[in-house]
Amino acid sequence: MPNPSLSTHLVFCLISDERVFAAKSPILFNRVMPAAGIKATYVPFRVAASYLGEAIRALKVLNIAGANITVPYKEAVIPYMEALSESANIIGAVNTVVISRDEAKGYNTNAIGIMDALEEVGFDPAGKNVLILGAGGAAKAVAFVLKWLKAKKIFIAGRNEAKTRNLAARVGGTPLGFEDLTGHTHPLGAHLIVNATTISTATESAEMAQTAKALELEGCDLIYDLNYGRERNMWESLAGSHHTQFMDGLTTLVHQARNTLSLWTGIDVSPDHFKKALTG
Repeated sequence: MPNPSLSTHLVFCLISDERVFAAKSPILFNRVMPAAGIKATYVPFRVAASYLGEAIRALKVLNIAGANITVPYKEAVIPYMEALSESANIIGAVNTVVISRDEAKGYNTNAIGIMDALEEVGFDPAGKNVLILGAGGAAKAVAFVLKWLKAKKIFIAGRNEAKTRNLAARVGGTPLGFEDLTGHTHPLGAHLIVNATTISTATESAEMAQTAKALELEGCDLIYDLNYGRERNMWESLAGSHHTQFMDGLTTLVHQARNTLSLWTGIDVSPDHFKKALTG
């Protein structure tokens, strides 16, 4: 594991597609690390899917100490890891890579970030019904966290039927299609609704906007959108129109970034420092 007390200037990065330049992680880490006395730089890399393996191998060649992996590569990156943490192996998704002794090891700090974010807003999933929208890497982290926290029923709605059924089976949940959520044909009584898709605005998907409007929100205590930085966020508007608590992905980002930095450097930085970095 890199030792930031050394004079070496460390380099970390974020790997994604064209969405990498909209991420707040570079700003966040480049503010927090110097303030914590860590000599390091964090850079975004846009990588085409066909070059993902080459990008991971290049981390070692370029002496990059660690990387974050975000959509759409959290699952696709797994074959290029020499080792996986227990949580990454169980969840089946990686968002943090540590390079040590020429070995790339994949971790999942999304899960603990989600857990810490739920705790921060005072939501305890134990004995509650939850609805997760999406069945990709982010949804996997959410599903396993909610199972760990003893949610009563976990409903998973996704476009890809095979992925949705597979994830639901792994956590003892119920698979649904988005069509099951319209017209109140499938009353779920969800106390928590989590958007783990990449869609947060009507302009991104009119179909998803219609699905959101059709959701039964009676008894819902929290709407949780894993995305952040979206103007006219339809999940936030939905929560507001039903007087339901809303949380976006910035809180999760703070907590997962804290755990990622600890993996990379061995230094634990307070969440307050990350929050301050986000607000400027």
